[in-house]
Amino acid sequence: MNLDIQPALLRQQFYLRSPRTISAARGFTRDTLHAWGVTSREDDMLLCVSELATNALLHGVSPGRGYLLRLLRLEHLVRIEVHDSGGGRPAPTSRDRDGGRGLRIVEAFADLWGVTDRRPGKVVWCEFRTHLADMHSWGKSAHVPGSDDDELRPARDGSERVGRDGR
Repeated sequence: MNLDIQPALLRQQFYLRSPRTISAARGFTRDTLHAWGVTSREDDMLLCVSELATNALLHGVSPGRGYLLRLLRLEHLVRIEVHDSGGGRPAPTSRDRDGGRGLRIVEAFADLWGVTDRRPGKVVWCEFRTHLADMHSWGKSAHVPGSDDDELRPARDGSERVGRDGR
């Protein structure tokens, strides 16, 4: 049996606490998706990056600190993670509240999302299954600029996975 196992592609960028970083995070994500040949669900992923980065700025990043945006591509999956130093465990707000709907948007557009504890802070992540058409460039992009020294750290105990149905 011949298994063609492909390595994961990883890119990450650190942003200091500033509202201007949200558009920079979207641009970084768009450029990464294009470099990886991921063409499906781009708008959904960019929207979720905006929401997760905004939540990190509003609730998870103290003055003088920042957040890390990490993008991971596996064979038929793109995972988006936002690492911050804030405490607490974010959850979608009730539908009748004004504002605070960022995680409801993530919940609606991502295939899976969740929160993982880290010291200090947390990682809020979401995952998107991609179409087979995105696989045309898989294996052709062996090098992704900015990823040489990146280290993949899988979720450890304490990870909470949440699907579209809230389970």
